Amino acid sequence: MIRQSVENDAFENGEIIRCLLVYRSKQPVINTAICYCSIPTFLCSPSSLSRSFHMAGPVPPQCYYVGVDVGTASVRAALVTRDGQLRCTAEEPISIWEPQADHYVQSSSEIWDRCCTVVKNLRESSWKEAAHFFDLPDFLSWKATNSLTRSLCTLVCKWTYCPPDGWDDSFWTAIGLEDLLQNNYSKIGSLTCPPGTSLGQGLTQEAAADLGLDPGTAVGASLIDAHAGGLGVIGADVRGFHLPCEDQPITSRMAMICGTSSCHMAISQQPLFVPGVWGPYLSAMVPGMWLNEGGQSATGRLIDHMVKGHAAYTQLQEQAQQRSNIYTFLNTHLCSMAKADSAVDLLGSSLHLWPDFHGNRSPLADPTLKGMVIGLSLSQTLDDLALLYLATVQALALGTRHILEAMRETGHDITTLFLCGGLSKNPLFVQIHANATGLPVVLPDQTEAVLVGAAVLGACASQDYSTIQEAMEKMAKVGKVVHCGLKVVIKVIVILALTIQMDNKCVHLHC
Repeated sequence: MIRQSVENDAFENGEIIRCLLVYRSKQPVINTAICYCSIPTFLCSPSSLSRSFHMAGPVPPQCYYVGVDVGTASVRAALVTRDGQLRCTAEEPISIWEPQADHYVQSSSEIWDRCCTVVKNLRESSWKEAAHFFDLPDFLSWKATNSLTRSLCTLVCKWTYCPPDGWDDSFWTAIGLEDLLQNNYSKIGSLTCPPGTSLGQGLTQEAAADLGLDPGTAVGASLIDAHAGGLGVIGADVRGFHLPCEDQPITSRMAMICGTSSCHMAISQQPLFVPGVWGPYLSAMVPGMWLNEGGQSATGRLIDHMVKGHAAYTQLQEQAQQRSNIYTFLNTHLCSMAKADSAVDLLGSSLHLWPDFHGNRSPLADPTLKGMVIGLSLSQTLDDLALLYLATVQALALGTRHILEAMRETGHDITTLFLCGGLSKNPLFVQIHANATGLPVVLPDQTEAVLVGAAVLGACASQDYSTIQEAMEKMAKVGKVVHCGLKVVIKVIVILALTIQMDNKCVHLHC
C-alpha cells in the first residue's frame, strides 16, 4: 500500500510510520517514553554509545532517545539525552515530485525507508542490537504483558503484513532492510493474533502495580483507535429500531468514525477490492472478516477552516458566547433562515463546495486535488458564513455518498450508517449525512465509542464473551436513529452531479 501526501504536512501526521524500538541493554532503562505526537520516537539503551559516536569520556548509565522528524524534503534523526542535549544527528533526503505548479507529492514507502535508513546511519551498531520494532498499540501490549505477539490490526493496516501468507520478503529486501527477516521475523513480529485475543499471562507484576490492577488481569490484542471506534458501534443490537440492517449480516453496516478526519469502515465475508479505498484487510477489525477502510483527510478540520477563516467569524463568536457554542449557534441560525415548509438543505442550492482541500483519500485517491467554492458573492455577513458552513457539511456528506457508491459497485451492500466521534455530536452533520446518503444513521448511547471498542477487546480476552461479534452485540448500544428527512424530489435536487474538467481528468463534483 502506498499512502501519498500533498503539500507540507499531508502525510497524515506521520501516523503510518509511528513506532517504538526497544533495545537489549545490560543496564536497566531508567525511564520509558511513549510518544503520542506525530514524530516517531525510538527508545534505546546506552550500550555501545561511545564506539558508535566517538564520544569523549564514559557514557553515563541512563536512557537515551532517538527522535525522528519527517520533514518536507528530508528525514532527520538525533540522539538526545534525558535532559534534552543532542549528542549526534543524521539526515536523509526525501524525493519530491511536482506534477504541476505548487503541487508536491511524496511516497510514504520512501518516507518509511528513509526513517529506517537515518536511524541506521545514526547508530549502525545499535540498529543491529535492536531487539524489537513495535507499532504503538503493540508496544503498549508488550509493556503490559511482556508478550511479543502482535495484533493483526496494526501489522496488516500499517506494516504490510498479509495473512495468511505473512510477511513479504521482497518488500523488506527492496528497501534495504532484509536484516529484519532474520530469526523468523523476530524483530517485527513472528507471532500474530486477531484483535481481542488474550496476550501472555495477562498483566505482569510490574504493569499491574503501575496500573493499580491485579496481576494476571487479561489484556486483549490491540486495535488502532479508529478501528476500536468501529467495534464500539457497528455490532450493536438494533432489534426494535426498525432498521434495514435488522436480521441482516453485520456486513450490511458501515461505521463512520468522524472527527478531525473521517474513516469509513465496511466489512465483508470475502475480500472486496474497492478502487481508492484501503484494504481489504483480513481480521484487522472483526476477526475472520475483511475490512475496507475509506476516508476523508479533512472533515472537522475543514469545517473549522472554513468557519474560522470567514470575515464574520468574530461576529459569530460574540453572538455564540451569549447563547451556545459556535456550531450550535450556526445550526440554530440556519433553521431560522429556512422557511417553515422547506428544508435547511435547500439554503445551499446556489453555493457549492469541493471539499478536497487536503487532497482526496477515497475514492479518488488523489492527493493533488484542491478545494474550491462555487457561488460566492461580495457579501460577508453572518448569513453568508452560515451558508458556507452548510455547504461544507453538505460537501463532506456527499463525499461519504461517493465512498458508499464505490463500495457498492464492488459488492458491498450497505444499508445503515453507524456514526461515532466528535462530529457525530453535531445534529446538522448527522442529519445531512442521512439526507445525502438516503440511509438511516445510528448514534451510540455512549459518546466514547472508541473506549467501548477497547472494552470489547478486554471482554473477549477475559473470555466473558466467546467472540468479538457477541461482545459487540451485548456491549454496544443504540442511542438514537436519524432518518433521511428529505422528500424524493428535494433529494434529487441536492445530489445533482456537476462534471468539471481538472488537470485533463474528469472529476465528479457533487453539489
